[in-house]
Amino acid sequence: MGNIQYYTEEGLKKLKDELQELKTKGRTDIAKQIAEARDKGDLSENAEYDAAKDAQGHLELKIAKLENVVGNARVLDNSKLDTSKVGILSTVKIKNVKNGMTVTYTLVSEEEADLKANKISLASPFGKGLLGKKKGEIAQIQAPAGMVEFEILDISHD
Repeated sequence: MGNIQYYTEEGLKKLKDELQELKTKGRTDIAKQIAEARDKGDLSENAEYDAAKDAQGHLELKIAKLENVVGNARVLDNSKLDTSKVGILSTVKIKNVKNGMTVTYTLVSEEEADLKANKISLASPFGKGLLGKKKGEIAQIQAPAGMVEFEILDISHD
């Protein structure tokens, strides 16, 4: 049994779609590669066959890991989330105390994290630093450049 992870409906659908793709198209492609390599004769000195079998092992490992993630995934109900403090699926507007720059992030599971979409992982230093804070509080976050302070300006759940 793995750790339970919380996802948005959209995030869980992406994982399930990827798993289905790997189980169908991925397995079919690998089977074709193995068959083609097998047709080339002596398997003891057939690098293509070895490579295809190796790729099959990697694919099956990825499928097993993804099945475990999907099996332990739970969809969060936004209506039951505490909006008074930062938690998973919170959209947080923060201001850098030192330079006044503001930025907005949504806290998500590791698999859903996407910095380009301003989605950061709860497990990241930023996620951990913001977790549990309330509007108006200061979060101290250890960044590569040193300790940085951010004021929580707003918390919402879209």
